[in-house]
Amino acid sequence: MSRSYALAAAVLVFSGCWCICAADVGDFAPCLQFFYKSWPPKGLAGTPICQRYFNQYRFATLYSRPRRSPWFSAYVYSAPAGKRPTACWKFEPQLAYPGAEGSMIPFPPGPVDQNVVDSQAVELDYINSTYSRGHMNPSLHHQSHEDRAATFTLTNVVPQKAGSNDGPWEVLEWTINKTLEAYCLGEAYVVTGVIPYRIDERWLKDHRVAVPEYIWSAYCCPNYNNSLPEELKDAFPTYAAIGRNDCNSSEEIVPVSQTAKKQFRGYDVRQMPLETLEVYLKDRFNTVVSVFYEQCSGSD
Repeated sequence: MSRSYALAAAVLVFSGCWCICAADVGDFAPCLQFFYKSWPPKGLAGTPICQRYFNQYRFATLYSRPRRSPWFSAYVYSAPAGKRPTACWKFEPQLAYPGAEGSMIPFPPGPVDQNVVDSQAVELDYINSTYSRGHMNPSLHHQSHEDRAATFTLTNVVPQKAGSNDGPWEVLEWTINKTLEAYCLGEAYVVTGVIPYRIDERWLKDHRVAVPEYIWSAYCCPNYNNSLPEELKDAFPTYAAIGRNDCNSSEEIVPVSQTAKKQFRGYDVRQMPLETLEVYLKDRFNTVVSVFYEQCSGSD
């Protein structure tokens, strides 16, 4: 074992959240339960992470090592309970050391091991930036304290403007929460991801972490209450949305509301059918992107 690896291991052990378990990087096989019909989205390339916390799988992430941020996170929705956990930001030792044992753990109070810095985003990337840490898998969409706490890993967040994160995107997350809690009768599968800039990528801290131009989300609830209010007739079994993360982007994908409050103007969210979302993903990624197996058709 190298000296740097030994030092890192010591930090992990004494952080108080060390757990002996398999390294779950590079394969979704251990956590297919977070995808509808055990079928991860197709068309995007990256590093699969089965996110573990306290020796249990909590959700799944397709991570981009070059961007040091996720392409998407996938999870099963459950109605939230209790207060939002205090943010305790974590990282993945598996990304820093191939074959390392353990699950996500908190950053140490002091300097971070260089292998960790090289392999993924760290807290310093976001400090004194103009971006907040935008969850792909939000704490709001989980019930247990452990599931909610597990969402606070930097492999699950992207640089998100506060005008989006604290405004229209937060409204969308609450809307999804209320809709699924009230009308979804079985499991609801959610995938939330990013759309990069077509050209001239934006970055945090000198090409450290890529900034997305848009954020998207889609859910799949194959078993739902047929007595839907009129405004939700098209919201099942699946629905999707795209949100602006750049107030200066064109309005081709998401129009800008001129009546929004000043701090939220330009960060609008447009809800749409899943098929429409996949058209935009195909256009930006130059490949067919399929979010759910057979577009969430059939019984679960």
